[in-house]
Amino acid sequence: MHIERHYRELEDVEEIRVYNIDKNYVFQDVPPVKKPEKVRFSNVMKHVPSDINVFLPIDDGEDFIIERIGWNLLERLNIKLEDVEGRKLSECSPFYYEIFGNAFKEVYETGKTKTMRVFYYRSDKIHALANIHVIIDEGEIYAISDLRKAVEENKTPEEQQKEEEENKAALIEYFSQTGSYYKIHDEFTWTPGIYNIINRSKEASDSYYNIIFDLVIPEDKPLVEELLDTMSPETDSYENIIRIKTPGGQIKYLDTYLYSKFDENGEEISHYGLFKDISVDSHKHKTRPVDFMLNGFNHNSKLSLLVEPLSKRYEFSEGFYKMIEIPKNEYIHSKDVIENIMEKDVKKEINQLIAGEIPELNRVFTYKVNGSEDNLKICELFIERFKYGNQDHSIGFLTDITLSRKKQQELIKSNATKNILIKEVHHRVKNNLQVLNSFLNLERRAYRDNPNRILDNMQARLSSLALLHEKTYNTEDFININLDDYMQDQDSTLQTLFGAKNINFTSEVDKDIHLSIQTITPLLLVVDELTMNAIKHAFPNPDMPNKTISKKIDLINENVCELILRDNGVGLKDPEALINHNLGWEIINNLTRQINGKIEIMDCDVGTGFRILFPTSFEHTLDEYMESEEQ
Repeated sequence: MHIERHYRELEDVEEIRVYNIDKNYVFQDVPPVKKPEKVRFSNVMKHVPSDINVFLPIDDGEDFIIERIGWNLLERLNIKLEDVEGRKLSECSPFYYEIFGNAFKEVYETGKTKTMRVFYYRSDKIHALANIHVIIDEGEIYAISDLRKAVEENKTPEEQQKEEEENKAALIEYFSQTGSYYKIHDEFTWTPGIYNIINRSKEASDSYYNIIFDLVIPEDKPLVEELLDTMSPETDSYENIIRIKTPGGQIKYLDTYLYSKFDENGEEISHYGLFKDISVDSHKHKTRPVDFMLNGFNHNSKLSLLVEPLSKRYEFSEGFYKMIEIPKNEYIHSKDVIENIMEKDVKKEINQLIAGEIPELNRVFTYKVNGSEDNLKICELFIERFKYGNQDHSIGFLTDITLSRKKQQELIKSNATKNILIKEVHHRVKNNLQVLNSFLNLERRAYRDNPNRILDNMQARLSSLALLHEKTYNTEDFININLDDYMQDQDSTLQTLFGAKNINFTSEVDKDIHLSIQTITPLLLVVDELTMNAIKHAFPNPDMPNKTISKKIDLINENVCELILRDNGVGLKDPEALINHNLGWEIINNLTRQINGKIEIMDCDVGTGFRILFPTSFEHTLDEYMESEEQ
């Protein structure tokens, strides 16, 4: 004996397949453990066609006392009720305990009804099929079983063969999720597959009305009316997608094919219908050409294929439901989705397309997901109407371009920023070259007999400005430049330029100071000029040890900075002479004015010191300084 278990998620049914039952394993002769008690409704149960089996849970649902076994089962197994009642299920019937023990315990613990389907096989052929519902009522477990035998005894070979063929057809319908009916003289005959699709058993009144159309959801009722009105001798077949709501509340999508026969007077003789459950979560393999098309888009969340979007027989790929953020099994196709489009002119065009006033639409619009303006998506929609035969059809694509549009806007902004940056770079290079040219003209007149001094000064200035350009343009930030980074790099540059003089350069800068390029450019040049003056005058003795030039820059308050530059050299003998008759001082003073600063010479016991106060921002530019120098 072999047992296999499967779970059918769509139907919420546990399916069990039992191969080649060992009869000795079904019921065994064991002593009772409890005196039998009268089962409620036992007289009523005798007249119910289904087997009703009753069990009493013991040991916290680990085992069950048999209180009643259905009469049909007792008869088939040729045993008496008194031979099994009062016994433990695990001891009296290890077979049924293995099949149902866990299910009984689950119902005992949860209180929820469980549905099971058991196939009994003989030599790989189905012998019988049992549909079982397990419930709990007042502490007792009820297993209600409806057993259908694949081949009944006492039937002619022809009858058995016919029933075998019918059972095979029923199984094919079950596994393919299909069902059919035929209608002759207003009477319907339904195949078992239909009942599998609608999740209910057969009823006596089913032959008098269309049990599928009766379950169609309100939104698709017009489709049914269209379908019934279409059938005629000229149009004797019809195919469409309809949605039904099963008695259990499930929404199912049915691919519907109808075919009718008419007599010479145009009267319908017979009517045939085939339904295939194509719900998104049904256990099936799609075979229609449109399914292959849709499957090609089903792993794309940004692009959706829309088949018949202007009608109720629509089919959309997965991307559509991901874009609107509504699960497919909850989505009802209607014009309501249009209301979440923000652009009024786009909504107007879509309604014109639906009404057949325009042949196609190709627009970009903003979509409010679930009506929320906090969740907006940019979408591109293309839909085209066309005729095939006598019917109108439509096909389209919906694309989520939110990310690509964002990148496009960022690129436009980036290009604009780069254009501004390039213009600013050209402007700064031009200004700085003009400033250096002004310095060169001044020093050429003052130091015409000392060209090396002119070259040294110009090299230091060029190095500082090159450093400024390199760091600023790499970060593309002209507004918030960290001063400490520049001072440290300037020290390294000056150390390299004047390393032969054995001078140590140090800087201590508040790391919170951030200045614009308009401030930093003249400030660096001021530091260059003061440093070069110190190199030339502070250390006349080349062998002087521990030669140091230091800078310290702090914030006095949030708007004013203080720069102190000192050396430990010989100091100034005549500060007044420096102020009145020195070209370097003239340059320093003019550069300081460009940053709205004030400079003073400090009283120092050793060496020389300068103190400059300047604001963190100012309105003047180097252009003004350049113009004043040229004048």
